[in-house]
Amino acid sequence: QVELVESGGGLVQAGGSLRLSCAASRTISLINDMGWYRQAPGKQRELVATATGGGNTYYADFVKGRFTISRDNAKNTVYLQMNNLKPEETAVYLCNADYRGTYYWGKGTLVTVSS
Repeated sequence: QVELVESGGGLVQAGGSLRLSCAASRTISLINDMGWYRQAPGKQRELVATATGGGNTYYADFVKGRFTISRDNAKNTVYLQMNNLKPEETAVYLCNADYRGTYYWGKGTLVTVSS
């Protein structure tokens, strides 16, 4: 089992930056895919970015060039650096981990982008 705890959300103006953190209860070097999703009010959850244990990354088109996902195995933490944020990106951002074929989720951290 893996517990995930997100942090780093908050209120930011459009064009600003935030760095989200996802701390895992288990050594993330043993976890294959880890990723960030987001869910805005009244909308479906959508994939933002993923990073594999082998160093491969994937980004949704709408964040390419602005967001960066990274993994720190020493700290068992995954980060999401978000730059040039837009008001429509206001959402709860959730961390996800694929550990031995089971998907685990954190409770999320709220990001609010003001115009």
